[in-house]
Amino acid sequence: MSIPQQGGGPIEHRDQLVNYIASGEKPRDAWRIGTEHEKFGYCKDKKLPLPYEGDCSIKSMLTGLQERFGWQPIFEQDNIIGLERNGANISLEPGGQLELSGAPLETIHQTCDEVNQHLAEVKTVADSIGAGFIGLGAAPIWSQDQMPMMPKGRYRLMTDYMGRVGTLGTQMMYRTCTVQVNLDFGSEADMVQKLRVALSLQPVANALFANSPFLDGKPNGMKSWRAHIWQNLDDARTGMLPFVFKDGFGYEAWVDYVLDVPMYFVYRDGKYIDALGQSFRDFLNGRLPALPGEIPTLSDWADHLTTVFPEARVKKFIEMRGADGGPWRRLCALPAFWVGLIYDQQALDAAWDLVRGWDDGTREGLRHAAGKDALAGVVGNLRIHDLAREVLAIAEQGLKRRARAGAGGLVPDETHFLNALRESVDTGKVPADELLERYHGDWQGDLSHIYAEYSY
Repeated sequence: MSIPQQGGGPIEHRDQLVNYIASGEKPRDAWRIGTEHEKFGYCKDKKLPLPYEGDCSIKSMLTGLQERFGWQPIFEQDNIIGLERNGANISLEPGGQLELSGAPLETIHQTCDEVNQHLAEVKTVADSIGAGFIGLGAAPIWSQDQMPMMPKGRYRLMTDYMGRVGTLGTQMMYRTCTVQVNLDFGSEADMVQKLRVALSLQPVANALFANSPFLDGKPNGMKSWRAHIWQNLDDARTGMLPFVFKDGFGYEAWVDYVLDVPMYFVYRDGKYIDALGQSFRDFLNGRLPALPGEIPTLSDWADHLTTVFPEARVKKFIEMRGADGGPWRRLCALPAFWVGLIYDQQALDAAWDLVRGWDDGTREGLRHAAGKDALAGVVGNLRIHDLAREVLAIAEQGLKRRARAGAGGLVPDETHFLNALRESVDTGKVPADELLERYHGDWQGDLSHIYAEYSY
């Protein structure tokens, strides 16, 4: 979840909202890669999630990272709730999932170096306090009641609201992890093409990265339980967004969509003010019940943009949100997958040609099939395994044409970061399949083995 925004002048007319999105436009040579990933922390002795306070805790992790590695603390009231350093930040999900929001970087080589450095720093501190971290899409054993709540006002408000509008919202908050990548656009037309491709192909990404087949200590019938959660959460702010594919879609239509998403909060003076279910349109007119007579600032708009949760979303960049969290190789593979598809125009055009004929039902059907069956999913005459093979080939060619070298020029491009995905396409097996094989095989139904064998 995002760290609250601050600053920005008052919003006096609707065009400012559109201009805020449009201000993200960048020339191609300024396009960057921002990778985010979440992971579950636990105390090794009891195999229970990290509480906020104590010797083995989230607070100890954040303090240790600050003291050992030069991160600067971010506080809410008197509680440390995040860190920042050189354009990157570390934040907390509601159940204590630790998230790195990486700095905007030029190449996937740099992104993977950043991921590896972060995981090394986390391991150093975790080892000193008796903690471990594991990359999965959903907590495999811990019950909802065992998950702690981090001391952030935003999460207290969201927890209450999620219980009213969907069946699985609090599971999303407390028991899931993702890896995502944030990518730039050059113009309104470029944003539209990229967002349409991003939404259409999120099911393929979800299938390739599916890594949450367990819940409450046993198989849950899904390859990605996390995907299933997002399908049963809050229809007002999730989904595949059919309006994006209608003629005339652009910045204004995106703004209209976000304006109609019910609010969660307004952030003022270090506190979250309850605005649950209220209208940002009313806020624009000075009629928000939570703050009567007050109009929003641009930072309020930036905060509100973080409370919409479709499969891909637009802020001043586009977020690819469909993948489960996982092992380190896939933390580098996710940005490689999307950069290859949409940072090379020939690849982007090929991807759009692949999906442009799909209707809303096809896209939604793929979304559900990917969560349940991953690469084995089928919708009509579309097999996700075949789609994944074709999409991966497009991404690989895009990375070859991009030709960003690494290792001082010894590595000619970024294609090797797709290796983990190539293995999945070659074998038909994604991380969830491997986990289920272990569970039914040498683990003999004892899921506690997952900590020793799959932790970072």
